[in-house]
Amino acid sequence: MAQKSIILVTGGNTGIGYETVKALYASPDAYVVLMGSRSLDKADAAIKTLQSEVTESQSEVVPIQIDIEDDASIERLNKEIESKYGRLDALVNNAGGSHDAAMRENPTPAGIREAFDHTYSLNVTSTNVLTHTLVPLILKSSGPRILFVTSGMSSLDACSGGSSISSAHKAGLPSIPAGWPKQPVLSQIAYRSSKTGLNMLMLEWQRFLKEDGVKVFCISPGFLATNLGGMGPEKLKEMGAKDPSLGGLLIREVVEGKRDADAGKVVNAAGVQAW
Repeated sequence: MAQKSIILVTGGNTGIGYETVKALYASPDAYVVLMGSRSLDKADAAIKTLQSEVTESQSEVVPIQIDIEDDASIERLNKEIESKYGRLDALVNNAGGSHDAAMRENPTPAGIREAFDHTYSLNVTSTNVLTHTLVPLILKSSGPRILFVTSGMSSLDACSGGSSISSAHKAGLPSIPAGWPKQPVLSQIAYRSSKTGLNMLMLEWQRFLKEDGVKVFCISPGFLATNLGGMGPEKLKEMGAKDPSLGGLLIREVVEGKRDADAGKVVNAAGVQAW
């Protein structure tokens, strides 16, 4: 019997992370899916929900504690995966967040610093620390993959037309009048720029690990109705967001090798996202 691939999904108990775990669990292929979560109680509850939604599976889902902003938590995770499985076949770097609200609520230098520091710590620095720690286990896989979940809002090409957000989200937004201070406008500059940074991080890992045979991707799942940024799924659906299950299915395609020709690029449902 073939070994089950070991897949770690960070932030796996909610949103796109949950939908990724669910898509892998529903696959005809067999996996051990490690549902990474800061809270094991929340992971356990999510697994119960998942198993009520997908009643038959070749795979198993295992809760595993991980707070990517905590180095001790990262090291415990590394040791647990090493001792139980001895390798990691795919790392799905999904954990992330948007903290732009901090500077909308407090538009002072302190608020701006809080928003950018927390967003970059979570989406870039901590993601890189986790990846760096787990690379030795990834290199023990016969078909290793690393995925970074980015955003359509990260595209410099899409955002270069004068809007702070991508063309998928900017229809009907008014222009910003001259003068200072500016009135509050819809903007996710800390989140957006952190995801652009994440794209560069992916390119560096692709360069570092190419000769090791590791396939590295960014995944741009699209405008989906999650709780990212605190707006809530229902509000996002009113704005045109699609079901987050589509993100999970896209990530499963990449994990299962169906998009290997696009390694080193930003993969989306339509093909490849412009830089």
